[in-house]
Amino acid sequence: MKKIVLFMHTTLDGFVAGPNGEMNWINVDDEIFDEAAKVTDRSDTALYGRNTYGMMEGYWPTAADKPNASKHDIQHSKWYNSADKIVISKTMEGVQKPKTKVISHDLAQQIKKIKQGHGKDIVIFGSPSTCHSLMHDNLIDEYILTINPVLLGAGIPLFKGIEKLTKLKLVSSKVLKSAVVLAHYQNHS
Repeated sequence: MKKIVLFMHTTLDGFVAGPNGEMNWINVDDEIFDEAAKVTDRSDTALYGRNTYGMMEGYWPTAADKPNASKHDIQHSKWYNSADKIVISKTMEGVQKPKTKVISHDLAQQIKKIKQGHGKDIVIFGSPSTCHSLMHDNLIDEYILTINPVLLGAGIPLFKGIEKLTKLKLVSSKVLKSAVVLAHYQNHS
């Protein structure tokens, strides 16, 4: 059975973006990219909301072809191009793209069916609204959070719409050179 693994940048006070979608507080460096690569190595499917999918689709398919492509750009571009994509969107209903499935209705049922399939895990990078929907239905199996040492006070929260107790077990944690804390939890609900 496939697992859904969330890899998300967050602030210490639990926001994934500022009030206007600002993400300039996120620390990204080779150490964080290496941690993200560990997640993609064990997954063959990416799950996105419409906005995040648009951003990813606008960059990753050709990121490795750029003359100044980093090691991460090359690795992630190769993974992105080989991965299946699931996009949660009502406005993209009926859109046909290679290796891409659009889910517009019955999210919980369709995700449960996909999780029953064979293959590697499903990873979510970003897509807070999609995460909120999946959390509401307790469909996220693992949370890998890069907790940045900043407080925003307001913005888009990571955790929203959870109506019942969700028990998580800490699998590992470490402080990265950038002072970002990498925390890996498994869902035990």
